[in-house]
Parts: sequence; structure tokens; C-alpha cells
Amino acid sequence: MTVTAASSPCLPLQGVKVLDLSRVLAGPLCAAMLADLGADVTKIERPDGGDDSRAFGPYLNGESTYFMLLNRGKKSITLDLKKEDGMAIFLKLVKQADVLVENFRPGVTARLGIDYASLHAINPRLVYVSISGFGQEGPLAQRAAYDHVIQAIGGIMSSTGWPSTGPTRVGDPIADVVSGLYGAWGALAGILQRQISGNGTHVDVAMLDAVISLQVVSLAQLMGGAPPPGLLGNAHAISAPMDTFPTTDGEIVIAVANDSLFTRLAKAIGQPELDQDPRFSSDPQRHQNQDTLKTILSAWSSTLTTQEAMTILVTAGVPAAPVNTLVDALQSPHVQERGIVKQVEHPVAGPIQIIPQPVRFNGLNPAPERAAPVLGAHTDTILHDDLELSDAQIAQLRADHVL
Repeated sequence: MTVTAASSPCLPLQGVKVLDLSRVLAGPLCAAMLADLGADVTKIERPDGGDDSRAFGPYLNGESTYFMLLNRGKKSITLDLKKEDGMAIFLKLVKQADVLVENFRPGVTARLGIDYASLHAINPRLVYVSISGFGQEGPLAQRAAYDHVIQAIGGIMSSTGWPSTGPTRVGDPIADVVSGLYGAWGALAGILQRQISGNGTHVDVAMLDAVISLQVVSLAQLMGGAPPPGLLGNAHAISAPMDTFPTTDGEIVIAVANDSLFTRLAKAIGQPELDQDPRFSSDPQRHQNQDTLKTILSAWSSTLTTQEAMTILVTAGVPAAPVNTLVDALQSPHVQERGIVKQVEHPVAGPIQIIPQPVRFNGLNPAPERAAPVLGAHTDTILHDDLELSDAQIAQLRADHVL
């Protein structure tokens, strides 16, 4: 890890070298977030096709938009770790690395000889991040897992959906995404710990652990002796009104979590007497009578357009929002001004859009937006510049199908 002079502000992870052995979603997202913060991330891929997600549609000029979104800002080297020369190159890269990210099923890295214990012996300062479905130990550790599986077994589906339709998953792969976030968080903690102890560490991220940790309201209910919340639809486990309400041209969300906000809401809809109704006099009472309250609020909102309802509620200071599509959200003036979406130039796909990590750091310029790499695009450069291999040696490795 190279330390940059303090006189010029640098990105938080400038000088940190990361090896990304992961594929598909959680691991690649973890490594991409480190790249967003300035780390030099090298993605190691199989020569015969690379990361599985390179084959996920849709495509721009043959390049997967899925892959490009999750592997922004990285370099790509192809390497067959099952060949002796390929393993030798990999171990040389490990000696230079600060962080390694992998999401193999537990036990695979040990069979390959690249588990934490083996690589720690080569580079004691290495922060080794493992992301798996069920963690590195436990009765389910060897079981295969996808986001659907983790959402089901982790309990989050039990409160997502309506009693009339049954449980449903969160639309996007939330278990994968939060595991990637925890992986990046763990890598940063490992780097800080290493500054104190001088030694690296093994960061064990289980998707199951991660998705359970997300359910803070339901957990608080259970720990307080309350029954499981059950299928909530768009309602809230504790507060009311917190739900969706119809308009003449769509739906809105109204979110009221305290008495003063409810007073504002009652006045805003022209029914200030609701504030004095004993059924709605406190948040617990409103939650107990939320069906009745929803009927009253729906009768009001259903006579207005979304814009009309929003104008009334926002003017009154009541938290509310239209139920947007993702396209609506991305095209909103606020999101546009925040600059969440970045455009970069991909060497094959052409101009593409990416969304780097969204946290801003005061006084620091964001990382330069870089597109995801074409498979093996940096193989020769890394072998030549980082490992000092000659052109002849690289050509022989390619002839031997190591690269």
C-alpha cells in the first residue's frame, strides 16, 4: 500500500491494491465499491469466458450491461489457476496485494490452495474477504445459495407481500447487494485493523447473516416479545399511517410516525377532527386502527391526481412521495442534480451509464469514472509492469493456455 503525500487530498483508498476473484454480484459489487474509492482493483478471470455475468443480457455491442455495471473501474487479467504457471503468477500478485475478494463456496479455495491460511503465509498483511451464502462454518455452510434462497430462508419474505397473495421477495437482489456492501465495509475495517496490528485478517460475510441484520424493525418486535409482524403489504410494523394510497393517476406513500405529523396530516386533508379521535390519538392507537384510517385517507387521495395530493402534503410538511418507477426516479430533477448516474466510454460498448458508490467526501474529488474491462484487457500490462515478465514469457504463457 502506497501512502500519498498529505499535502494533496487523495481518494480514501488510493494506493490500495485489490485482487477480485469473485463473480456475478455480491463479490464484484464489493470490489467495485473499493475501486470507486480509488483502489487499484485487478479482476482475475478464467480465460474461457471470464466472470459468468459476462453472459447475462442485455448487451451493448455484445458486452453485458449487468457485468459492466458491477465491474466498473477494474482491470481484467485472464489466468488459469489450475495450471502451475497460472498459480505461480497469482501468488506473485498476492504478495503485492492489500485486499483479496472471493465468493467461492466454502471449501473450494482450500482445495485450490488459495484459502486464507495459505495466502496469509505468503502475505501476512492481506485482508481476505470471503462472501458466501451461509458463511465459512455452520451446518449450512456447504449449501448452494442464490439471492432468492437467502431471502426465503432469512425471513425477509415473511413480511414482504400481502396475506391475500402470500410472501414475495424484495424485487431487486437485496441479499446479494447488502452482502457486497458488508464485504466492502469489512475490507475497510480490515485495513484499519492492519494499521494497528500489522496483520491482515479474514473477513467472513454470510448472505444469510446480512439479510437477517437488515430486518431491524421486525427484530425489535421479536426481541420485545411481540409476535412476528407477518405479511405487511406496504404498511409498517409499528407506525400508521405508513402505506400506499390511490390517486386518480397512480399511488402515493404517506409516512407519519409521530403525533405532530398526524396533526399536520389531519389539517392538510381538511379533517382536523381526526386528531382528536381516540382511535387515532397516538401512534399505537393509529396502528391498531390502521385499516379504518387507510379507508379515510384513501377516500381523500382517490379524488386527487398524484401531483395535487403531493402539493397539499408537501406544503403541510407531511412526509410523502409518489410511487415512482426507476425511470421516474432517475429522471427526477433532484437525482439529476445529484449526479448519481455517470456516463463513461467503454472500448466496445461505447457510451454507457454506471452508478458508482453514492457517498460524497468533503474536499475530495470523486474517482475518475472508468468503464468495466473487456475480458483480459490488462493481462499483458499487469504481467509486464507489475511482475516484470518479458514479452517472450507472456507469449509462452498464452501459448500454454495459462492466460
